[in-house]
Amino acid sequence: MGKIAFIFPGQGSQYPGMGKELFENYDEAKKVFDEADKRLGYSISHICFNGYKEALDLTENTQPAILTVSIAAFEVLKRHGILPSVVAGHSLGEYSAVVAAGGISFSDAVLLVKNRGKFMQEAYPEGSGMMAAIIGLDKEALNSVCKEAAKEGIVSPANINSPIQIVIAGEKKAVQKAMEFAKQKGAKKIVPLSVSVPSHCKLMEPVGKRLESELNKIDIKNLSIPLINNADAKAITDSAELKDSLVRQLSYPLLWVDSVMRMIEMGVDTFVEIGPGTVLSNLVKRISKDVKIFNVEDKKGIEQVLEAVKG
Repeated sequence: MGKIAFIFPGQGSQYPGMGKELFENYDEAKKVFDEADKRLGYSISHICFNGYKEALDLTENTQPAILTVSIAAFEVLKRHGILPSVVAGHSLGEYSAVVAAGGISFSDAVLLVKNRGKFMQEAYPEGSGMMAAIIGLDKEALNSVCKEAAKEGIVSPANINSPIQIVIAGEKKAVQKAMEFAKQKGAKKIVPLSVSVPSHCKLMEPVGKRLESELNKIDIKNLSIPLINNADAKAITDSAELKDSLVRQLSYPLLWVDSVMRMIEMGVDTFVEIGPGTVLSNLVKRISKDVKIFNVEDKKGIEQVLEAVKG
């Protein structure tokens, strides 16, 4: 086995019951959930384990919930001596990656992402922004589609998830027009996303400013493990560069394809998705057929990685 990358999922990966098995089987995971409940002042554990989907899908609950499950799983692997050569996260997941790399304490991060979710929700009235996944068009074709649709308002590529799966975001009318143009240009599939906030586009710039003031209140350290950041797909360890990157992340396109390719160039041949769901595992499979992929969200996932790494 060559180098290992830990990758952390973002919003959309959540589901009721997530993390419960980790909590029940591992002391390290239980400590993480207890710390989250204490810092937030309410039981995010209950929302993860027993909450209704509606409660879990509220952005200001979703973000701390996914971060907590991800770090609970990470702490179990860490206790067994399994650490990565590099980390990355998808949007919200970048915060989990930063915690894993020692840049921000979990206690600070769980409150930070709750506020991030709240700021995102407040920034844009529900129903006025939109995101949609376009499957079957490359980046160049989609740039052209968005440029054409921009007469209706702000719209741009937001998440470059795989060579032929790109999410666009912006004002509702402009996104709908871009969906029409994408269909005309031969897109295989167009999926409007059930999110209330148009992330990773210019509309999120005011949120970045609010987030910056929160980041100024907490201790941000240099990273002990390189992070491949969303905004530039580059390896960073410096705390000042990290802070700037987290602010820009919200209004910049998320370069996931470039990030995965950068990790492979660094010698990574094993990706471990840490947190709920398998969204990132599936995206990595589409980007490269030559790497090994594991998912850690429960006891079975932990055991599979331990067996693969330690034999």
